[in-house]
Order: sequence, then structure tokens, then C-alpha cells
Amino acid sequence: MSEKLVRLKEILGEVSDLTHAAAVLEWDQNVGMPAGGAEARGQQLSTLAKIAQEKSTSDELGRLLEDLQKEYPEGESEESAMIRVASRNYEKARRVPAEFVAERALVTTQAFEAWVVAKKKSDFSVFHPHLEKIVELVRRYITFFPPADHPYDVLLDDYERGLKTAEVKSIFQDLRLKQVELIRRIGSVGQVRDDFLHAKYNEQKLWKFGERIIGKFGYDWNRGRQDQAPHPFETSFSVNDVRITNRFEADHPMATLFGAMHEAGHAMYEQGINPSYERTPLEGGASLAVHESQSRLWENLVGRSMPFWEHFYPELKKTFPAQLDGITLKSFYKAINKVEPSLIRVNADEATYNLHVMLRLELEISMVEGAVAVRDLPQMWNEKMREYLGVIPPNDAKGVLQDVHWSGGSIGYFSTYALGNLISAQWAEAIRKDIRDLDDRISKGKFDDLLGWLRGKIHVHGKRYEPQALVQKVTGAKIDAGPFMSYLEDKFGGIYGL
Repeated sequence: MSEKLVRLKEILGEVSDLTHAAAVLEWDQNVGMPAGGAEARGQQLSTLAKIAQEKSTSDELGRLLEDLQKEYPEGESEESAMIRVASRNYEKARRVPAEFVAERALVTTQAFEAWVVAKKKSDFSVFHPHLEKIVELVRRYITFFPPADHPYDVLLDDYERGLKTAEVKSIFQDLRLKQVELIRRIGSVGQVRDDFLHAKYNEQKLWKFGERIIGKFGYDWNRGRQDQAPHPFETSFSVNDVRITNRFEADHPMATLFGAMHEAGHAMYEQGINPSYERTPLEGGASLAVHESQSRLWENLVGRSMPFWEHFYPELKKTFPAQLDGITLKSFYKAINKVEPSLIRVNADEATYNLHVMLRLELEISMVEGAVAVRDLPQMWNEKMREYLGVIPPNDAKGVLQDVHWSGGSIGYFSTYALGNLISAQWAEAIRKDIRDLDDRISKGKFDDLLGWLRGKIHVHGKRYEPQALVQKVTGAKIDAGPFMSYLEDKFGGIYGL
């Protein structure tokens, strides 16, 4: 290994350390920090962000990357991949002043605490001034980059490299028409019963049951943990320290189980990345859509399948005999897959979930364009909920304040959730070609082969491949809505007798 490559890894390792140190502080803010610590925490995160930005944009790093691009030309080697990703990150980071990064860290830390209070009070006015600052920061951020086909392209590229707003709109427009038609057909037949899912369930028992499930999936508890937070998330400090958070909702108790499966999907991805990529730009998932494909695969394609509950339902029924008395496996399976327009995105069924994402995408684009003022978001949210799903939130907590993402400045993020759904179905088709008896294995509670397939085909590569290239490498096609719609038609056709 050349001296220049050694020095490059040293600098990039320090940047990674600073980023992960900030992630520890952010995790603590969500999990255990008292509200009074918000101001100090904001300053701490601001300082770390500024130092990381300065290191990420140093002249020395630029010279090293320029020299090493000649020494390791574009190719299949891990070194050339690391230099390619590092060079791209460097070019983007150089456009963003360190002072701006520090300011954004401070503003978003304060905004998160305001969002927590606002959601608890169901009062958007508490969060409103903080979101206005974030939107102003987002618009300033866009100006640091060359003009794009659409300003939102700049934000989208941070989460899904190379993807354009026009491409996402095109995918969603076609998908929306097909999903709305499926929902219409489902609505024309008798609805399934699910009242027993909303009975009173013991929180601790559900929490432990979820932990048993994800332990069987392959989530490594020696390198992870699960804690409570206002909004479930996964965070990684290293390949050997990947944590998840979850929550309990008294009116939607089963969400605790599916939340654990979802976040474990993210976490198992991070735990499966090549350890040699630690402290390099190749650590972490290929993109947020690819990441989301993992969580949605485990939560939905596995966790809401009949074979899965053939294994776990007897144990669940034994754990909650009163709540599930007289409820057959088939009835339970139909209930957890009930299609019904709902208020909360994270609890939405598979057939309506993407409509929640499309709504948020439209609002984000409108905010970036200046077509929607922040003060008007609650009203616009409710109008789009009525238009897309036929339901109107009764308050801000179940409406515009339900998601944490905007408080962290994550505008440009939401479309990756729906794209992840599409990719998950593409993975599933490829998996079934290689693991012919997949359903039989799942019905026996055996997930080793499935996780092994994902580890070998996807996880181990980290960021080595561009997201579209990875999807095509594994499935033979780029991101495509076809397999996902086929999956929905087959699954809900069976449940509702379409």
C-alpha cells in the first residue's frame, strides 16, 4: 500500500470517527438526554460537524485524491472504489462552507427538541419557526451547487446518488395509478376483521417478543441493542455497534413487532458490511433506497407473510391467549395485512404506504420551490391526505407532525422509502430463484439462508457499487415497479378474493 493511500485512509478515518461520535450524541438525544440538554448538545454537534467538514475539505485531502486517482484508475478494485467515492464526497463537501454545516447542526438539534414538544402537544406552531429556519437552510444549501434540472435534484442526490426528480415523479405517477386502482378493487369487497389487533396488549411482552423475532432473523445482540425513542430508527457507530430504537403505541400495539423487524432490517445490513470498510467512505449502505429495501423486505415480505406466522403465531397466541382467543392463523394473517387508508405512514399497509410517501414528496418539492409556505403545511397536508387517501387527520400529531425527518433537515429523503419497496420485491424475485424452498424454511423459523444471501449479494459491498448498478448486478434490471405491483396483486388478490 502506497504512503499516499495510507495517509488518505488516516484522514478519512478521522472524518468517520467524528461522524460516528456525532451519531452517538444524536442517539443519546433521542434515547436518554434530558430536554434541558438541548442547547449544549446543539453546540457539541455543531463543533463536531464543523471539524469534520474542515477535515473533509482540506487541501491535503484534495491533493491526495488527485494523485491517487492516477495511481488507482477507475476499475473493480476496492481501492479504486474507495477513491471514487471519496473524491465524489470531497467535491460535494468543498462546495459547502464549514460555518454553514455548523449552523445546520445547531438549528436541527434545536428543531428536534421543538418537534418532540410540538408533537406531544399536537401544536404545529411550536415547530413552525424551527422548520422555517430549516427550509431556509435547505434553499441556501442548494445554491452551493451548479444549477440542476430541478432544485430538488441537489437534495435527492444526497440520499440517492444520480437519481433525478423527474425520474422519481415518473416512477411514482405510474405506480400511483396502479395502486389506487388496486385499492379501489379491494374497497369494493368485504373488509377483513382486525379489532383484536387493537385490544390491550402488554407492552413489555410485545417488546420481548419482537426481540426474539429479530434475534432469530440474525440481528447480532453482541453488536446491537434496542431502546425506546419518539420515532423508531437505526444508527450505526461501527460494524460492531449497530443500534435500533422502537416505540409502543397503545392504540396500535402490533406496530412494536413490525417496527422491530423494520429497524432490524436496516441494522443487519450495517452489521453485514465488509469490516475492512470501517473508517472509509465504503462503510454504510449503498443508498437509502437500498437500505430501505432491507427493512421493508424483513418487515413485509417476510414479517407479514403466511409462512412466517405459521412459525410464530402459536407462540404469539400462547403469549396473549385472551386477546387472540378464537382467532385462527388465517384470520390473524388477514388482519395484519388489512388494506385501509390510514393516518400514520409507519403503520400503513403495503397497498397504501407509497401514497403517504408521494404526499410528502410533493410537499417537499413545493417547499423547495417556494410554492408552499411553512405556515400552510398543516392545511396542505390535510388536503393531500383527503385527496390521496380519503382521510383527514384530526390533529397535527397525527398529521404534519408525525414524522421526525424534517426536524433533522432531511428534506429529499422520503422518496427512498417507496423506492425501497420496489427494490425489495426485485430482491425477492431473485432470492426465490436461488432459494427454491424459501417459504418452507421461513415456516420453520430458519432465516440463515435468506440472511446469508443478502449478506453475500448486497450487505458485504457497502458503498462499493452505485445503487442502480448494485440493483442491476443482483437482479438484472434497474429499479422497476413491476415486481412490486405483481407482489401486491398476488398477495392482496388472495386475501380479498379479487
